[in-house]
Amino acid sequence: MVAETILLSLVLGVTNLSSRVYAKGGTPSAPAAATPPSADDLLKDSDKARGALEGGISWEIDVETFEDGGQNKVHYLVKVKGVDALAEAISPARNKGETMLFNDRNLWFFKPGLKKPVAISARQKLMGQAANGDIASTNYYRDYEGKVIGEEKVGSVDCFKLELKAKAKNVTYDGIRYWISKKDHLGLKAEFLTVSGDMFKSALFKYMNKVTLDGKSMQFVSEMDILDALKQGSHTVITYSNPKPENHPDSQFNINNLVR
Repeated sequence: MVAETILLSLVLGVTNLSSRVYAKGGTPSAPAAATPPSADDLLKDSDKARGALEGGISWEIDVETFEDGGQNKVHYLVKVKGVDALAEAISPARNKGETMLFNDRNLWFFKPGLKKPVAISARQKLMGQAANGDIASTNYYRDYEGKVIGEEKVGSVDCFKLELKAKAKNVTYDGIRYWISKKDHLGLKAEFLTVSGDMFKSALFKYMNKVTLDGKSMQFVSEMDILDALKQGSHTVITYSNPKPENHPDSQFNINNLVR
């Protein structure tokens, strides 16, 4: 009797195990699909590789325009701390000393000869296809409501496709379609939209730079190529170099210190 009871228990145990392992029809049950990242998580991760870091950081950029057969280039030093940024033109001589100060979403411009800084918009054209807001750190998580609307490839890279809508009127764009790589959560492509949803320019991104934070190396943006959607051949390339973590004093981002 004892032997029969033990045998029955073993049979029932195997049966229960089989029911968990095999689905109807005798085939193994598929493992539960991993939960895809949210739009907020994707934006937070991708923003980091474009300068939205909690600590201070600086980098240099060349903004180079190719338009109507002509070419123009300005070199900037950019310093970032949290939601504040300072971009100062270093060369050529005609632009030297021109400075833009970003305090959260507020933006001021100053250059030698002005008595005081002038409030400007992040949407205003800086050079060619680049807007003022394009040269500071990117904080799409803060500035836009994001929604994952699909999956597509950018070149050979699998990406999540997001739709972004501006949270406020003083951000750089009304809307953006944004492709973020599945593997590394890097923003690889963007289409910038008017308030009516029409694309007026697009951009492709590269990440050949590296920065070390908390002992870990991470990819950092190296190029943003902005193309005019209506004017073929007209584009602006922003090249990023020498990104490095730095502790910037708060005084560098004080509007009262722009005039010196």
